[in-house]
Amino acid sequence: MSQPAPQAVNEAKLHEFVMKAVGEMGAAMNAALIIIGDKLGLYKAMAGAGPMTSAEVARKTKTTERYVREWLSAQAAGGFVTYDAASEKFTLPPEQTMALADEQSPVFLPGFFEIVAACIKDEPKVTEAFRTGKGLGWHEHDHCLFAGTERFFRPNYRAHLVSEWIPALSDTLAKLKAGARVADVGCGLGTSTILMAEAYPKSTFVGFDYHPQSIEMAREAATKAGVSDRVKFEVAKAKDYPGKGYQLVAFFDCLHDMGDPEGAARHVLQSLDSDGVWMIVEPFAHDKLQDNLNPIGRVFYGASTMLCTPASLSQEVGLGLGAQAGEGRLSKILKGAGFTRVRRAAETPFNIVLEARP
Repeated sequence: MSQPAPQAVNEAKLHEFVMKAVGEMGAAMNAALIIIGDKLGLYKAMAGAGPMTSAEVARKTKTTERYVREWLSAQAAGGFVTYDAASEKFTLPPEQTMALADEQSPVFLPGFFEIVAACIKDEPKVTEAFRTGKGLGWHEHDHCLFAGTERFFRPNYRAHLVSEWIPALSDTLAKLKAGARVADVGCGLGTSTILMAEAYPKSTFVGFDYHPQSIEMAREAATKAGVSDRVKFEVAKAKDYPGKGYQLVAFFDCLHDMGDPEGAARHVLQSLDSDGVWMIVEPFAHDKLQDNLNPIGRVFYGASTMLCTPASLSQEVGLGLGAQAGEGRLSKILKGAGFTRVRRAAETPFNIVLEARP
């Protein structure tokens, strides 16, 4: 059997790619450093404090200066902090403070790197799934995935859910203000459910998730937030959660994870009030692969490879939509399940929000 002829190598392109890979090496190492900075409060210690020496950061955080000095050097090399050679001091700029130290900020990012840690820890399981074709359920991942996902999505939901997404759903806002029954399916640790409950005190909410550990944490969060009188959390799957006559059913970043999204959609349809609304929040994606080949698409395809597609393949049907399903494929599924009206109600750079009605 003849071997394919060797291809000529463009030295300039090779150098360009190797340097791109070097950038990837730095970014990969920095994922661990971000987690360390978050856990030890290093970013928070520097927030608004102005220029600091490594010794000052170490004293403020009760950590060891030699480790802190090396960590700060890496952060400076990556542009996460700035360094002044004359004073030998490091500064966390206000923009980086928003992203790395302020948990109330809409762009707070450290939670995502906990997700990355889970992906690295679970790589052997996903590698084996490549070989066997079997799935890997959400519950089978490392625990840091659950907490990291909640921390990463919380700022986005806090910034957009009540102020933009719900008002975009035709008459839903008026119903919630007057008092409505709401189901939040695939609720995880309950952040989205609690945010809605805090905003609409006349409405009642029930969050469903198949993962018992997440439901336990959601109940604790509701009690802490002071809304447990109007919010319940129950273990149930998207295709069999109880109740009928909901004025709003919400799915946040989870429909594409399901093995049988059309089956879930059919169950939503029969659980809704005749004039109810299904709000589906999904990762932002265009319908064509080539239109998603950008930094955001790259993050979502990576997460989909490690988390979303294995989750779907672990369930019945195992459709494997993936995190970049796009509005076209999603709408086709919703209409196939019996929804007659589907529209894009809102969007951000990271999410699309679909409104589906019977």
